[in-house]
Amino acid sequence: MQKGKERAAFMDFIFRNKVAILFSIVSLLCLYVSGIQVSFLIKELLTRLARNSFLVLALIIPVIAGMGMNFSIVIGAMSAQAAIIMVTYFKLSGIVALIATFVLALPLSVFFGWLTGKVLNRAVGQEMITGMMLGYFANGIYQMIFLVLVGSAIIPIVDPDLLLSTGVGVRNSIDLTNTIKYTMDNIIQVPAVWFLVALGAFGIFWFVRKALMAKKKGEAMSVHIFMAAMSAALVAVVLMPGVYYGLMTSGAGKTPLQVPLFTFFMIFLLFLFNGFFLKTRLGQNLRTVGNSRQVANSAGINVDKMRITAIVISTVLAAWGQIIYLQNVGTLQTMTSHESVGLYAVAAIVVGGASVKKATNAQAIIGVVLFHTLFIVSPQAGQALFNNAQLGEFFRVFLSYGVIALALALHAWERIKKGKGEEGAEAQLPPAGEDGAKAASES
Repeated sequence: MQKGKERAAFMDFIFRNKVAILFSIVSLLCLYVSGIQVSFLIKELLTRLARNSFLVLALIIPVIAGMGMNFSIVIGAMSAQAAIIMVTYFKLSGIVALIATFVLALPLSVFFGWLTGKVLNRAVGQEMITGMMLGYFANGIYQMIFLVLVGSAIIPIVDPDLLLSTGVGVRNSIDLTNTIKYTMDNIIQVPAVWFLVALGAFGIFWFVRKALMAKKKGEAMSVHIFMAAMSAALVAVVLMPGVYYGLMTSGAGKTPLQVPLFTFFMIFLLFLFNGFFLKTRLGQNLRTVGNSRQVANSAGINVDKMRITAIVISTVLAAWGQIIYLQNVGTLQTMTSHESVGLYAVAAIVVGGASVKKATNAQAIIGVVLFHTLFIVSPQAGQALFNNAQLGEFFRVFLSYGVIALALALHAWERIKKGKGEEGAEAQLPPAGEDGAKAASES
């Protein structure tokens, strides 16, 4: 009986994470075909994790509030870029510039998040497409301000390092070397090898503990044991001679690859915030709104206010996430750095197993790892298969978005199947009243 319970729990785990497992298989196949070294993949993944995780985690709260994937986080990204342009104009640098950027982005993202929430409240049931359209609309206003108004009589800024040669409009590319480049990343750095080994060791400890607790309660342990084995595999891979040597000889020198520990600490704080926030009264109200607007109204919850709150929080977090991203990149592409923020963040969290009705911290992080793993290995895999670099890039786009489309289709199929199951269960219920009592007694 216990064997059957363990197997059922493991199969349920496989089914719930089918999208992530499918993406993992595709990524491993591409890694094998591409011939990329595992140490190179780990280096690239760590960089992309530090850059993108905060942005993806910013999507969770609107999903919990029943508003689906918040494509309008691009508005938060634009707020961050406006703050960076202001900091660049005032010639701030280092930690002061970084703090000033976070502070300046806060009121901008709160205001624009509030406006976005007001609009989305008028588009109930169509929040995702409306959020995407709002992003395009806001992009037009953003470009008008920074291409037409900055440097004109309306916004009379004079700075040859910031403006185009005509004196009107911000440059297309702004170097952040003298402002916030690597400012957060350089606060605390540790060798990547020890960071990954510590992470794997913590995973082993955590899941073994969960397995022992499950055994004590008489629950299934198979999933926890599997996750502990995966954590042990991470440690084993990192300590393999080839991978270890590759991580210890980063770049032209022989210095070990460093991990921006403080940046990951900020991501971990957001990880904790999402978990803690949803346990507060406000978080529970948001969850109630996401489950049923009617029930929330009956409970006296101001539904529109809760939805606006969710979007404001998401927009602020997206703005801060874009700051973290750009300080790592080191260059602000004024007109384009924000354009794909929403699409890539949503794609990552969907790949991690999230849906428009449910998203977790773990799904966000797993999604970032899987999505960017495929983005790293698929061009080389395509080039190896077709012997053409351009076709390799097309192969990446085809694989990435093809698997995402399949993921969305699987979610839709699961939802339809679940709906039919519920209808079938309702059909088997006896009718109410005396006829129902009679039918029940006869059965």
